[in-house]
Amino acid sequence: MKKLLSRIFIIWLIPIVAFSQEKATFSIEFNNNPVADVLASLEEMFDVKFSYQDNIINGKKVTLSKKNRTLDEVLTELTMLINVNFQKLSERYIFLKPIVSISEEQHLAEVVIDGYLTRGITKNKNATYQISPQKLEILPGLTEPDIMESIQQLPGVISPNETATGLIVRGGASDQNRVIWDGINIYHNGHLFGMISAFNPNITENITFHNKGTNAKFGERISSVIDISTSSKIYKKLVTEFGFNGISADTYLATPILKDKLSLQVSFRRSFEDFLETSTFKNIEEKVFQNTTIDESATADEKFYFKDYNLKLNYKPTDKDLLSLSIIHIDNDLEHIFDDIIHNKSYKNTLDVENDGYSFGWKRKWNANITQNTQASLSKYRLNYHYMISENFLQVSDYDKRNVIYDSGLFSEFQLKTAKGNNWLLGYQYTLKDVGYEFKETTDITYILDADKTIINTHSLYANFSHRNVKWLDIDGGIRVNYYSELDAFRVEPRVIINKNISNTLKLQLTGEIKNQVISQIDETVLSDLSLEDKLWRLADGATFPIINSHQVSAGLLYSKNGWSIDVDHYYKKVTGITALSLGFLNPNDSGFHIGKQKIFGADFYLKKNFNKLKTWLSYSYIDVKSKYETLNNNQYFTASTEIKHAVSASVSYKLNQFQLALGWKWHVGKPFTKAYFDTNGTDLIFEGINTEKLPDYHRLDFSSTYRFNFSKDGAIRGKVGLSIRNLYDRQNHISREYIGNNAIDDPIEIIDKYSLGITPNFLFRIYW
Repeated sequence: MKKLLSRIFIIWLIPIVAFSQEKATFSIEFNNNPVADVLASLEEMFDVKFSYQDNIINGKKVTLSKKNRTLDEVLTELTMLINVNFQKLSERYIFLKPIVSISEEQHLAEVVIDGYLTRGITKNKNATYQISPQKLEILPGLTEPDIMESIQQLPGVISPNETATGLIVRGGASDQNRVIWDGINIYHNGHLFGMISAFNPNITENITFHNKGTNAKFGERISSVIDISTSSKIYKKLVTEFGFNGISADTYLATPILKDKLSLQVSFRRSFEDFLETSTFKNIEEKVFQNTTIDESATADEKFYFKDYNLKLNYKPTDKDLLSLSIIHIDNDLEHIFDDIIHNKSYKNTLDVENDGYSFGWKRKWNANITQNTQASLSKYRLNYHYMISENFLQVSDYDKRNVIYDSGLFSEFQLKTAKGNNWLLGYQYTLKDVGYEFKETTDITYILDADKTIINTHSLYANFSHRNVKWLDIDGGIRVNYYSELDAFRVEPRVIINKNISNTLKLQLTGEIKNQVISQIDETVLSDLSLEDKLWRLADGATFPIINSHQVSAGLLYSKNGWSIDVDHYYKKVTGITALSLGFLNPNDSGFHIGKQKIFGADFYLKKNFNKLKTWLSYSYIDVKSKYETLNNNQYFTASTEIKHAVSASVSYKLNQFQLALGWKWHVGKPFTKAYFDTNGTDLIFEGINTEKLPDYHRLDFSSTYRFNFSKDGAIRGKVGLSIRNLYDRQNHISREYIGNNAIDDPIEIIDKYSLGITPNFLFRIYW
C-alpha cells in the first residue's frame, strides 16, 4: 500500500491550488508494460499520486498505442484494460479499487476469511472452504495446485500414509469423504496408488470443501464433501495450455464453437514412466511398492502408467438457459512380471482401475428470484486385479479380485429468493447404486473367498434456508430426508450453521449436522496377503453392514484484522454402524465382521499473518478417536487407527512480481499400532491389546518455487517454470506397521512396515497461449 489514511485525511483539509490535470495532454504509449510502471509514469507526467493494494495490479500489463491523451482519457482506457476503478480523493490523489460483478460482490459478502492459506482459498459463512486453482498461489511442496494435496493443508485434514487421496477429515476414514466432479460421484480419485489426485487442476474452476454443517443437498458420506466443478462460461476465444513435470504431461484447450452460444473444454494427462523414468517417479514407485510382490530388479518386465481426460460442452440457447455435458475418464494400469531365476519362480501382477463419469445439466433462470438446476449423472468404477505365481513352469496360485460400481442419479432443485437476505433451496434427488465385489482363488478349482452384489435405490428430499442479518444472526439451516428402498429405511438429517458477529472483527460460529452413509470400503489385505488396491467398495445390507450414522456439533471463533486471521474450532462427533473384519485385529479364530461405533473429540487452530509480500500461517489440530466393537477388546473402547492426536503445519511464502517461493514444515505424532512380540519359542507373535503403541513422530520440510514469464512482447504466449523438493532433509518416517496373514489359523502372520518418501524433487514447465 502506497498511502496512509492519516495522510489522505490531512490532504483533504489542505487547500488545494487549482490545477487542471484534465486539460493537460501528453503523448502516451505503453507496450506490454507492468501496471506499476504505467502508474509511476502517469504520476510523473500529471503530478498525481496513485494509492492501491499490490494484489489488484499484480501480473497485469498494459499496451496503449501512441496518442495524445488527457489524464481522464488515459484513466478511462486503463479502467477497461485492467478492470480497476480510479476514485479521485482530491485533484492530486487517486485511489484504485477493483471492479467486481454482482456475483463477485455476493461472494465477497459471504467470505469470513479471504486468502485462508494463500490467495485462491477462502472460508465462507456457510463453513465451507473454497479453492480456485486458477487463482491459487504457491503452497509448500507443490508446483501445481494438486486438488487433494491442497485440501490437506487445511486444519483438521491429514494423510498419515502420505497419499493425496487418503484424507482423514476430523478422524473419519478416507472412504467417508464424498468426491464429486461436475455432479458425478468419483470412487477412484488418485493416480499412482493415490500419490497424486486424478483431477487435472487446469480444467478445474472451483473446489468447495465441506467438513461441518454441510448443505442439505449433499448426502451419502458422513465425514466430508469435496465438490469439484469446471467452468460454465461460453468461451469467446481459443485458450490453449501445455505442460509437463517429473511425472506426467498434459494439455488443455478451450474453444468457441458457435459464437456466444457453444464452447468446448478438453484436457488430457498421461504419465510417461514407460518412456522415461525420472527420479521423481522412481521415488514414488519405491514407496508404493514397499512390501508387495512387485520387484524392481533387472529381471522384471513392467508396464505402469496412468491417464485421465476431461471434456465439457457448454451451450447457451437463450439468455436464461445453460446446458452442459461433462465427461471424465480416470485410468490406472499395471502389468508386472518378475522371474525369480534362483528359485525358478515367476510372479505376475495385472491391475486395471478405471472410473468413467458422465453428467448432463440444465440451469434456467426463470426470473430474478427463481433459478432451477437439474442434472442427470452416471459413474462407472471398475477394479480388476490378477495375481499369479508359477513354480517350475507350473501354476501354483491364481488369485482374482473384482469390484464394480454403477452409480446413476438425477436431481432437480429450485433456488428461491423470498426477501432481502433470505434464500431457499428446495430439491429432490434419486440415486441408484449397484455394487459388486468378488475375490477368489482359481488354481485348481474356483474357490470364492468372499463375494457380494447389492443394489440400493435412494429417494431424497431436501430443503436449505439461508438468512443474513449482520446485526443479529446469519443462519444456514436445512433438512434432508432419505428413503433407502431395499433396506426399507428412512433417515432424517438436519443441518445448521449460525454466525454471530461479536464485533466487527470477531465472529462466533456454531454448527450441527446428522449424516448417513450406505457405501463404504472393506480392507481385503488380511485375506490375501496383498497390498495393491486392497480396499473394496460394498453397500450396506441392513444386517452385517448397517447404515453408518454420524452426529457432529462444533463451536468456534473467527478473527480477522490488519492482516491477522485466527480460526479456532472445537467439535464432537459420534459415529455408529461402522464395521471391521476381526482378522484385522489379529483374531484368526474369528473371521467375521463386527459392528462398532466411534466417539471423536477434536480442536483445530489456525493463525495467519501477512507482512506485505511475506505470508505466514500456522495450524494445529488435536483429535481423540476411540472405537468400540462388539466382542472385540472385551467390548471396551480402544484408540482408532485414524487418530493422529497432535498435528502441526507451518508455512512461510514470499512473492515478488512473477516470482514465488514457499517453505512448509509438517509434524505429527506417530500413527497408532498394535504391539507384538514373539513367544518363548520364537515362532508365534503375541499381541498386546489393540493400537496400544504409537510409531515415532513424523516430520518433514517441503520447498516450492515458481516463476512466470512472457515469451513474446505482447504477452500472447506466457510460460511458467517451477521446482519443488519434498522432504528436504530426507527424513525417513515410519508411517505404518501392519500384520497380515491368510484367512487360516495355521498360516504365519507377517509384519509389514512402511516408510515415507525420501527427498523427492519435482519440476514444472508450462506454456499458455
